Amino acid sequence: MDWELVADSFWPMLKGGLTGTIPLTLASFSLGLVLALVVALMRISSIRPVSWLARAYISVIRGTPLLVQLFVIFFGLPSIGVTLDPWPSAVIAFTLNVGGYAAEVIRAAILSVPKGQWEAGYTIGMTHVQTLRRLVLPQAARVSVPPLSNTFISLVKDTSLASLILVTEMFRVAQQIAAFSQQFMVLYIEAAVIYWMFCLVLSAGQIRLEKRLDRYVAR
Repeated sequence: MDWELVADSFWPMLKGGLTGTIPLTLASFSLGLVLALVVALMRISSIRPVSWLARAYISVIRGTPLLVQLFVIFFGLPSIGVTLDPWPSAVIAFTLNVGGYAAEVIRAAILSVPKGQWEAGYTIGMTHVQTLRRLVLPQAARVSVPPLSNTFISLVKDTSLASLILVTEMFRVAQQIAAFSQQFMVLYIEAAVIYWMFCLVLSAGQIRLEKRLDRYVAR
């Protein structure tokens, strides 16, 4: 083990994670949640064509590898005249992927809210949209925190695929250092450890958030 190399490469890789991996994850997850909410509402819509469209989108996203989706956007779109830079391509691919998976999480969370909550909203004069926004979604949000947190943590690791389209994130930095030093095993294990550190911090944050939300639940 070349400890000097490990020490010298730690900060460049950590910096790549903080300036590349984490921003990419935050941007993709935030946009993905918005998309997921729209798709989830389409999925439970009583309008069949709208529901079928949402089903088809979820089926395609969940039925194809993320790497293929990434390559279709970055390498495939130029063939029809649409050329995107690496970073926007990665954000779009990860957003679409998160949207497909998180939509089912949000749909299940909405359906888990008792029907009495809807009836209570209608009783006091709320419209369907007001009931959804003021009563149902806040309760569904609490239920969806654990699975969505897992999706976020998984996305942190999945962003390493962006290195294949030359996005400068943590694993891309590890690849560059490894190619120069020829110490592939050492550098890739170090990158794995840093990813693990990120996930440990996020997992701890998830636990704290769940405990905080549980304080408002009647036992």
